[in-house]
Amino acid sequence: MNKIYFVKYIWPALRRLYFRDEAGTKAKTKQIIISVKSGENVTVSQLRDLRGVIDREDAEIGVLISMAKPTRDMRKEAASAGFYKSAWGKHPRLQVLTIEELLGGKGIDYPPSEQVNVTLKKAPKAKSGTTVTQPHLFRKEGK
Repeated sequence: MNKIYFVKYIWPALRRLYFRDEAGTKAKTKQIIISVKSGENVTVSQLRDLRGVIDREDAEIGVLISMAKPTRDMRKEAASAGFYKSAWGKHPRLQVLTIEELLGGKGIDYPPSEQVNVTLKKAPKAKSGTTVTQPHLFRKEGK
């Protein structure tokens, strides 16, 4: 599962996710903008609006999540946005997902950022031959 650094609220219906897909401390933090729409009246104009937001905000990927299945025009608009290219292949720049697909296990298609995670350091290994005794949680010492 990809690690997401944090979520920033942009507007009530938009969320921004940050990730990295390059190694090194100087790697640029990339972003995914997610638009969540409820109801059955999701239109291609809302997808075009999201495309405008990802262009304006310089985001790599935009995702529209809705209850309704995408129309043919929505799929065509998403395909026309092209791909975000990473070391792990191409990822659709504009994606449309339904709640049903998300509950079925489908997720956002973006690079596997955990392979280049530079924000977390591993804890040092314990030296061999050392033992630590932990006191019992429910008994007082000496009883």
